[in-house]
Amino acid sequence: MPLNTDRNTPYMDAEILTLAVAAGAEIFMGALVCANAAGYVVPGTEATDLTYLGRADAHIDNTNGADGDVVVPVRYGKGFRFANSGTDPVGQALLGKPAYIVDDETVAGTDGTGTRSESGIVVGIDDAGVWIK
Repeated sequence: MPLNTDRNTPYMDAEILTLAVAAGAEIFMGALVCANAAGYVVPGTEATDLTYLGRADAHIDNTNGADGDVVVPVRYGKGFRFANSGTDPVGQALLGKPAYIVDDETVAGTDGTGTRSESGIVVGIDDAGVWIK
């Protein structure tokens, strides 16, 4: 039902999210992380069903656990510098557009003929890598 009076809508600081990790996943601090199709955090990898989340703020090992047995802090909504693919680099023309996930530290300029999920938006490119928000 739509509002018909003022509402004190609850809010949270969403810069660091504490999110459930997928079964069998090991996530290294500083890794590019994603939500898998079931909504659990996994390290970035070449796949078509991932949703970019941000950067892991801790090393978490759930290789022997079930979905959600452990959580990882994920820094969200900031720009992070990841490696630029050597074989499919992100070029200046992609500024303001999405790059694509190769692994948990690398992004590429294309979707690899339909094999990669989008990362965040390219907000900068320098000699050390690609800045993704």
